[in-house]
Amino acid sequence: MNIVVNCPICNSTVEWKSENHYRPFCSERCKKIDLGTWAAENYVISESQETPAEADTGDDSD
Repeated sequence: MNIVVNCPICNSTVEWKSENHYRPFCSERCKKIDLGTWAAENYVISESQETPAEADTGDDSD
């Protein structure tokens, strides 16, 4: 069974197999575009809405 995914950059179909050294990208070009986007800090990983001090510890002994 061949798994097929879409390249996150150009949306072309890509077979998910070990012979594809660029997966999930379709080519080295798309892989480098993605790396450049990360390097330019255009992608953001959102933080949790609560800080650890604000998080509920489950301790209801008020």
